[in-house]
Amino acid sequence: MIKFTVEDQDGSRQEIEAPADMGLSLMEVLKASEYPILATCGGMALCATCHVEILEGKDGLGDATDVELDQLENLPEYFPTSRLACQIRIGDILEGAVVKLRGEDVV
Repeated sequence: MIKFTVEDQDGSRQEIEAPADMGLSLMEVLKASEYPILATCGGMALCATCHVEILEGKDGLGDATDVELDQLENLPEYFPTSRLACQIRIGDILEGAVVKLRGEDVV
């Protein structure tokens, strides 16, 4: 199991535990944990409604793909640490990370 922290819009933090062996994306885990994420495209990096900011642990995630960057750059607020949760797989790279939900993208 992988443990990481999610910070919501009001600054509250909660530790999440997710299985590393099921091939889940961060978006899927956040939705299953009942965070208010739209994720309207279902994980295809076409809508950017699963926008998160990686506050800690970003170095292990690697660079965003061109498709992901295209979506992020169209957002009203885009940060150097912004990522699409649908493009991040649950694995050892997320252990101990802190992920912030971005307010403009949630329901």
